[in-house]
Amino acid sequence: MASTGAPATSIGILGGMFNPPHVGHLALARAAANDLGLERVLLTPALVPPHKPAKWDPGAEHRLHMCRLAVQGDPRLGVCTLELERPGPSYTVDTLRSIHVSDPDAELTLIVGADMARTLGSWREPREILKLARLAVAERDGSTRREVLDALIPLGGEGRTVFLEMPRHDVSSSLVRRRLTTGAPIDELVGDDVARYISRHELYGRRPAGRAQEVG
Repeated sequence: MASTGAPATSIGILGGMFNPPHVGHLALARAAANDLGLERVLLTPALVPPHKPAKWDPGAEHRLHMCRLAVQGDPRLGVCTLELERPGPSYTVDTLRSIHVSDPDAELTLIVGADMARTLGSWREPREILKLARLAVAERDGSTRREVLDALIPLGGEGRTVFLEMPRHDVSSSLVRRRLTTGAPIDELVGDDVARYISRHELYGRRPAGRAQEVG
């Protein structure tokens, strides 16, 4: 089929457990969209993480729903369910292949933190990952650009890696879960909609204090 000459769609993929999704995830997604001009950034929750066991997992359906709540209102952000629909461990290379098959002209960008980028060599088919997508790396304390590039260049990452300019967000899913165990409010860490959902369904064992607890 002849090319239509239309520009390729640019899609960012941000994977993880999102257990729960928080403002740091959204900041990373928006930074990638802004810095790289991506049309869409898709939060892609994993069914089963291949590298480490999930802790305090309320279940895939809850995590998916929280992701959808987190991205609503920003037309650049969305949610990809491919890894939840595929049984077994969630391998990034399989997800990228599936997107490529369904949209072969799409330009894919895999968004990761510097700590994860340094471990790419231990992922399934890392060279294929870098063929299917460029890597957008958010810098983290303890991982310099040089260290990241030293890990990626032997895998074919030269010319396939960009670094995002964004402030550090000291928030993590584990921090949110720890605050929940004490009943502390989490609205500022996850946003009002996700906080209400966690409260309504009493996820992670405790209802958070504050505004979220007032919602029935």
